[in-house]
Formats: sequence, structure tokens, C-alpha cells
Amino acid sequence: MKNILITGSNGQLGSEIREISDRYENYNFVFTDVEELDLTISEDIVSFFADNKIDACINCAAYTAVDKAEDEVELVMLVNSTAVENLSKVCKNNGTLLFHISTDYVFNGKHFMPYVETDTVSPDSQYGLSKLKGEEAVMLNCDKAIIVRTSWLYSSHGNNFVKTLIKLGNERDQLSVVSDQVGTPTYAADLAEAIMVMIASFDETKPKEIYHFSNEGAISWYDFGKAIMKLSNIECAINPIDSKDYPSKANRPFYSVLSKSKIKKHYGVNVPYWEDSLRRMIIKSK
Repeated sequence: MKNILITGSNGQLGSEIREISDRYENYNFVFTDVEELDLTISEDIVSFFADNKIDACINCAAYTAVDKAEDEVELVMLVNSTAVENLSKVCKNNGTLLFHISTDYVFNGKHFMPYVETDTVSPDSQYGLSKLKGEEAVMLNCDKAIIVRTSWLYSSHGNNFVKTLIKLGNERDQLSVVSDQVGTPTYAADLAEAIMVMIASFDETKPKEIYHFSNEGAISWYDFGKAIMKLSNIECAINPIDSKDYPSKANRPFYSVLSKSKIKKHYGVNVPYWEDSLRRMIIKSK
């Protein structure tokens, strides 16, 4: 039986993996968060791997407060870069397969065509830069690794745009949402399913790879907000607003649609349409 370590397991993706873990009888899942395993302390990772034979690690741990990262540069780099480097080195020394979760923020959003894995990275925020540094650490230090970039992650767990809008929609008559940033939402439950498909069919003879995964389709945050209200049956008007009129500390990519061609070709994963997944999440949360 293979042991799979899930770091950051109390977050959105880790929680979704936990929900489906009992379907995989051939795997023993080891769920940890920072209280059980602090990835910023290399010695703790070494000790943990020594005590637990880990065959694969899904690294869901991350600093994700995009705006706060502009002020907490040292902390975001520690969590999203240094900690990933620590984990990568220990995975290499133990022959462990590492799945690392990254982000569309490694791109500057000026492409205006679905991003493929080989497109030039050029982050425009401290968060995006820290995640890129984490990717580089994985590719440099780990022998068996897969990086999965995703975008606009949401779930019935944790804090995210969908849950925030539902809460605010029930409290207010109208909300303003940016309409000039285009991308694709990702239901964390769909990403969890895709990762498990990849683990089940991973070929150790293949090189380290980067893949993209989000749901299908392309929309603005405004479109997403309208759909959330409609599917939740909430009578709250969603008004479009330009990014320049909604100031934030960190720059967001104006276009960050991710191409899923590679992951579908190599692994045959199912990629649901964004609205179908949003509907499933809202029904599940009621």
C-alpha cells in the first residue's frame, strides 16, 4: 500500500482530497497541516519522512493572501519558495513523487490566448513571484515531480470568492465586481480528482512536467458573480466595475485562461465546464 502525504490538508484542495480519500483503498493518506508538519523547518521534514515511508506527496500548503503578500514579502517567500525547496530536497532524498500546486499568477496576464505550459512566465506580484520561485525549486531539486498550475480556486471548504459572494449577496442588495479580468474558475473537487488520476497512472520514466488544470470555459469575475447569484437564487444585483476603480495592492492578471490540452492528452483527465462545477458546489453546500 502506498503512503500519500497531503500537506496543507486543511485548505480547500486538501479538504477535497480528504473527502474522496476513502475511495482509494490502495493508498494510505497522511493528512498534515502546519501544526503537524512545518515545511519551513527542513529538519522537521527530514524527521517526518524518516518516521513515515512516503511514496508520494501532494503539496497543498501555500501562502495565498495575494494583497497582504505585497507587504509580507519575507513571509510569502518563506512559505511559497523556501519551504518548497526544503520539501523538494527531502522528496528527492527519499525517492518520493512530489505533486506541487502552483498558480496562474506566474503569468502577467498580457497574453490573451490560453496559456500553455511553455509560455514565458513573468509574475506581476509578490505572490506570483513567490509561486514561481517555488516552481523553480521543485524543478531544480526534485527528481520525480509534477507541477499543476491552477486558477480561481474555490470549494465548499475554506475562504474563497464563491463563499464570500454568497455571504455578501445575502446581506446586500447589490455588489460591484471587476469585469475586465478574464480567467477560469477551478472547483477544488475537480482538481482533486484530476490529481488522483495522475498519481494512479504516473510513469516514473517520464521527465519532470508542468501541467495546467482549471475548469473549461473563460469568463470575467463579473460573469462569475452573476452566475453565483443566479445558481444560489440570491436577489442581489452584480454591477460591473473596472479594475482601476477597484484598487488593490497586488496586480492581478487581466487574462489568465489556462490551456488544458496537455493534461487531457497525457492523462485523459475529465475537465468539467465551469458552470456545471459551480452548480455542483452550490448544491453540495446547501
